[in-house]
Amino acid sequence: MPLLHFPALASGVSMTPIPCYNGPSRPPRVLPAMQHLRPHLLIIDALNLIRRLHAVQAQQALTPAQALIATRANLINTCKKLLTGSEPTHVIAVFDGEVHSWRKEIYPAYKEGRTPMPQELREGLTDLQDAFWECGVDALLSQTDEADDLIATLASGIAQHGARATIISTDKGFCQLICPQIRVRDYFNKRWLDEAFVQQQYGVAPAQLVDFWALTGIGGSNIKGVPGIGPKTATQLLQQYGGLAAMLDACQQEDAGKPLLKLRQHKEEALLAQRLVRLQQDIPLGFNLREIRYPPEPDSEASSPAHNSPKQAVPVDINGKNVKKHGGSGAKMV
Repeated sequence: MPLLHFPALASGVSMTPIPCYNGPSRPPRVLPAMQHLRPHLLIIDALNLIRRLHAVQAQQALTPAQALIATRANLINTCKKLLTGSEPTHVIAVFDGEVHSWRKEIYPAYKEGRTPMPQELREGLTDLQDAFWECGVDALLSQTDEADDLIATLASGIAQHGARATIISTDKGFCQLICPQIRVRDYFNKRWLDEAFVQQQYGVAPAQLVDFWALTGIGGSNIKGVPGIGPKTATQLLQQYGGLAAMLDACQQEDAGKPLLKLRQHKEEALLAQRLVRLQQDIPLGFNLREIRYPPEPDSEASSPAHNSPKQAVPVDINGKNVKKHGGSGAKMV
């Protein structure tokens, strides 16, 4: 298969291949004829998956340590099911780091009020990252960018080349990316968050979702939107005007209706919300698609015991960001 270079990935550093894992967590698998397959990138929203698996265990009569062990076992089992069901040619699990994002800079109230991650789960994340590694899945973590933006960059990058991406997440914010090349799978509710879902849930097309949330806000992220405009009114406005830009033009007219007058009064709030809810799709990642092939390519160095043992990642300055390669204990850093 010709190497696909994303525009943002083409100048990345050279990193060692991901080792092929053939231990008990995943039976040996024959490498597909990659050159004959259209690339299919499976992107796992790692903390979205882990926190829900852990929440189930936390409800049981288990100690924190036992809950982590059970979460790790369920994570490996879930990862295997996702890999078997999706049949990807490439895969990566994307983690949220300790990020003070650009959204927080321009809107300090961003995500205020969210329930924090349980401390025992936070302390066990390295071991859970290694659970992905045991399944042959590398991990991506940024010290400067949110996981949602990294996922959007990965998915849109491969879609621009006509290849497919499947995002595993319950986060409906990814529905703004939906197109023939990008799908979103809600693993826990066993459903596709597709165009039909968006139409049924919001009454608009996926491409209109950013403007929909610009009007209504998103409670879970503490993004306010336009006071007095709820989902029903937002849907009606988008069906009539198509997008926020046309509404902002219409609200200047003398005969503007009540909803448009509200928008005129709160124009800046709407534009801020629009900026906050739109996912970034152009983050320089510093690596290319070849490095996240699935199954990982066998390699004499990778198969050696020394290479498979946990090691500390080594930081490399690339595109002004900190890049680390997952070495069995940690994650690829951008």
